This record gives sequence, C-alpha cells and structure tokens, in this order.
Amino acid sequence: MAKITVDARGLSCPQPVLLTMQALKKDAECYEILVDNQTALGNVSRFVKNAGKTCEVSEVDGDYVIAYDDRFDPCALKG
Repeated sequence: MAKITVDARGLSCPQPVLLTMQALKKDAECYEILVDNQTALGNVSRFVKNAGKTCEVSEVDGDYVIAYDDRFDPCALKG
C-alpha cells in the first residue's frame, strides 16, 4: 500500500479538513497532511482524532506535518 500526502498549505478552513476527509476514504497505509497555520493544524488533528485515528504532529521548516499510520492500532497506543 502507498502513502498519501495531502498538501493543504495555503488553504483556509474548512478546505484542509475536507481534503483530509477525502484522503482517509482512500486505501493507504500511511497518511501525511501538510498545513501551514495553527487553525488548520488544530482542525485537522481534531478531525483525525474524532475519526478514531491516532496522529503525530511535527513541525518542519515552519509547516506542520500531521501523520497517521494505519498499521498501528490506535487502541493499543492508549495508556
């Protein structure tokens, strides 16, 4: 399976969330969503978590990368 990258930099909400929603409907092992502002970061992260997924956020060169890896069971990560 492939990795899906959603480049939502430069877009204002709700576009990053809508693009993420479309991406999560596709069959992939790993997803990366790129955003460039705090509002999109918060909204996309919240959407992914509300969808029952576990995500990791990192900052790279002033942009944010929200990563979700389908190989891991989100329930196993809760402590």
